[in-house]
Amino acid sequence: MTTIAQQLLRRKPTTPVGTGEVHLKRSIGLFSLTMIGVGGTLGTGIFFILSQAVPVAGPAVIWSFVIGGVVAGLTALCYAEMAGAVPVSGSTYSYAYATLGEGTAMAVGACLLLEYGVSTAAVAVGWSQYVNQLLQNLFGWQIPVQLSQAPEQGGIINVPAVIVIVLCGLLLMRGARESTLVNSVMVVIKISVVLFFCAVAFTGWNSDHFQNFAPAGFAGIVGGAGIIFFSFVGLDAVSTAGDEAKNPKRNLPLAIIFALGIIITLYVLTCLAALGAQAPAKFENQDAGLSAILQNIIGSTWPGTVVAVGAIISIFSVTLVCLYGQTRILFAMSRDGMIPPVFAKVDPRTLSPVNNTIIVVIATSVLAAVVPINFLAEMTSIGTLVAFLVVSIGVIILRVREPELERGFRLPLGWTIPILSIIGCIAIITQLRLITILVFLAWAAVFLVFYWFYGRKRSALAVGHPVVAAPDVPYTTAVAQPSTGEVRQAAAERRTDGER
Repeated sequence: MTTIAQQLLRRKPTTPVGTGEVHLKRSIGLFSLTMIGVGGTLGTGIFFILSQAVPVAGPAVIWSFVIGGVVAGLTALCYAEMAGAVPVSGSTYSYAYATLGEGTAMAVGACLLLEYGVSTAAVAVGWSQYVNQLLQNLFGWQIPVQLSQAPEQGGIINVPAVIVIVLCGLLLMRGARESTLVNSVMVVIKISVVLFFCAVAFTGWNSDHFQNFAPAGFAGIVGGAGIIFFSFVGLDAVSTAGDEAKNPKRNLPLAIIFALGIIITLYVLTCLAALGAQAPAKFENQDAGLSAILQNIIGSTWPGTVVAVGAIISIFSVTLVCLYGQTRILFAMSRDGMIPPVFAKVDPRTLSPVNNTIIVVIATSVLAAVVPINFLAEMTSIGTLVAFLVVSIGVIILRVREPELERGFRLPLGWTIPILSIIGCIAIITQLRLITILVFLAWAAVFLVFYWFYGRKRSALAVGHPVVAAPDVPYTTAVAQPSTGEVRQAAAERRTDGER
């Protein structure tokens, strides 16, 4: 009988499993993977988070985006190496399971569920703001506050936020291929709208808006980075598609790197344009901010209407990707026995986890309906930061433990990039509000208690329920570690098979 320590440290194989597990259909190519990354990221930080971050950092929020982008970039490179080495569904949860053990993986799973579930709710709330802006511009009417705001903001229930989550859930139930095709189309549209905003906003440039550049100093800049960091969640979403990606060892790393370049460029460009066109004091609690900026510059509603339409499409895309990531992480955890099997049940026609999707839609709809956006944004940020932190640590551990493991991408400069990523994540976490950190710790504790009474005993790695790995993969647990020779032999055989 295994000890508690052995149970907490048992690890899954670092390569895809063979027969014996439920799998999803591999239907997502490099372009669609890149669009998942861009679709899950581009929109949240641009279309509505400025109203939360600018009051904290002032015009120096530009540096908040740069700091967030640098930390996310360092971590994205770590993701690229990890995704190329462990190309499976489940993102950071699966990476932690393969490197740090089952107990840590369960804690990371809690982070990811918080990250994606709360992020879905947050972007859905932002979507409702632009729906109201569009209705006002086109018909001179808005959805009443009681039906478009959380109770804390004077409403009763946020109906538009619930609607967008339900629509995204229905699309996901049709299958990953259809969902990613729709997402790719929406990403192209929203990039066009963002560039349109920049072109118009730069015509109203006023350098006086940058005079009091950093009113709260460096602490404000880092605090702003903590608020907007959740807008980089889409980079993690790429790795949740490990089970459905074509040629995952090659395409996952490339998609993450391509998405990162597109995202940082557009974020900084839009931030400069928005601050140049509008005084920092006007950003606070501003709904549908980018539309309002263009309407003030032009003196007409049509530019704001264009941006509102683009934002509605954009944020729908982000909601879709976040919801997708949530369901795929739950799928991976359920397949491993960590949570009930209902989350791993796949529809035989669409090869997608339909029951899983329905449950997630209900849970995130409740959050979006009654919780205000500022708290949702911070909770997503801390979940994202902890997930990024674990990936960076995992890269170092995997290099030491399995140096011969085949990697689709390998970081340059040794351990430098993972270490810088770790420092950056910790620095931003320390700037979040105490209540955010405490709520996060309480959530993680509840999830670990659930693991103690449920997942620990039902784990697929428990005695009598082994994970079935491909024939050439040495079984990996804390109890029986493969020798260096076995790891090298398995890696050599995989390379030989690939060349054939």
